[in-house]
Amino acid sequence: MSTAPLDTPFAALHRRPGEPLLLPNAWDHASAAVLAEQGFAAIGTTSLGVAAAAGLPDGAAATRDETLRLARRLGRSGRYLLSVDVENGFSDDPSEVAALAVELAESGVVGINLEDGRPDGTLTPATVHTAKIAAIKAAVPALFVNARTDTHWLAVPDSAEETDRRLAAYERAGADGLFVPGLTDPAAVARICEAVTAPLNILYSPTGPALAELAALGVARVSLGSLLYRAALAAAVSTALAVRGGTPAAADSAGTPGYAAVRSLYADGR
Repeated sequence: MSTAPLDTPFAALHRRPGEPLLLPNAWDHASAAVLAEQGFAAIGTTSLGVAAAAGLPDGAAATRDETLRLARRLGRSGRYLLSVDVENGFSDDPSEVAALAVELAESGVVGINLEDGRPDGTLTPATVHTAKIAAIKAAVPALFVNARTDTHWLAVPDSAEETDRRLAAYERAGADGLFVPGLTDPAAVARICEAVTAPLNILYSPTGPALAELAALGVARVSLGSLLYRAALAAAVSTALAVRGGTPAAADSAGTPGYAAVRSLYADGR
């Protein structure tokens, strides 16, 4: 079921040659609000951050309620476009995944990230994933579906061939974007950009191509994934250790928001 390119403000951010959408990923209201203050027009959520903050495992279909709660809080901010990471849709039943997509869209969400990786390290059958994509697009045509394949992340055999096969199937099912996390080889990125019609999303890696190189390769969207959440955890630990060790804490630097600034980020304020 191939479709014409989606005509929405969020979809348009994926169609700027040489200027990919840099999508930072938040895990709560405050993190989304401070990113919006820096001018990011669109913000995603990180399933790892949402799960870890709730004390639940990521990628195990355990955070449906938490994901919906956060989407309802963030989706109507009016200050940014929101895309939500829904893992594998929290179900292998296409009708249940489509019902979730409807709830998210009604909350103001403009896009979702739908992955085919499973907690046991296997991939969802391509036929099941394509059925989910088709069901979502039938129920909420205006919702941007970013179809993710974990072929490279899970290092499946013949990953290049399997990636090509799955991306083609997901695009035919109606996916608006295609996401291949773990893909960092510039030649492979360029090849896939040439092979697909839908915008290609790459997960930023500190050891992979920089944003400018990804732009030159034809990438349409670069996600930060769980990077910001993990960096926040590292900053919290380093600050606590600095105080314990009697050295100046990084959190006392000029870039650290004060109490009043953070308090002003409450949901009915900024």
